[in-house]
Amino acid sequence: MDLKIAPRSVQQETVRLVREAIMNGYFKPGERLVEAKLCSLLGVSRTSVREALRVLAAEKLIVIVPNKGPSVAELSWQEAENIYHLRALLEGEAAALSAQRMGKDELRSMRAALDAFAEAVKEQDGAARLSATADFYEVIIACCGNPVMGEVLHGLLTRINFLRAKTMASPGRAKHSVRELDEIYAALEQGDARAARAAAVAHVKAAEAEARDVYEAMNQAA
Repeated sequence: MDLKIAPRSVQQETVRLVREAIMNGYFKPGERLVEAKLCSLLGVSRTSVREALRVLAAEKLIVIVPNKGPSVAELSWQEAENIYHLRALLEGEAAALSAQRMGKDELRSMRAALDAFAEAVKEQDGAARLSATADFYEVIIACCGNPVMGEVLHGLLTRINFLRAKTMASPGRAKHSVRELDEIYAALEQGDARAARAAAVAHVKAAEAEARDVYEAMNQAA
């Protein structure tokens, strides 16, 4: 994984790359994050690394323990289950609200995201799968008319993206996800709020069931 900084804001890039490294599993749950190592990997100053760690601690991706330093946050299944429960409520509501607001441009963007997701599944590209899914939901969040809901959802997804990446890596789950997202899209295309809510909730529930299996397998392997 290439962690070198691109020619953008050093601070923003530091946060982004460490965040992605955690979500993609480069840094594992519970792993200590040594500042000197991060400085070497990223090619940035200790000040930039420390500020990035403070940002990620606020996002609950890492924990900073006095006298021990920062480490990647570990997520219990109870916490993950609570997050999936809240996701189902919020994503269902967001889909229902956006059903009557979707225009042709938004539907085209969603269709493009779905096509990109299907291609990523075919190519077994985990990063592209997460990116395409994010693009798909960004349209729903933008159309639902409630930016606060979007902020909460972003925070929830950030906390469980490591699990999401693992579940999407399953060929069977990935193919089911294509069908489930297509069902959400079809309901939104028809402007059917009830069907959109049901499809969005069903998608989250299916993802939760797969995540439970992944979590149990990870614990058994530990």
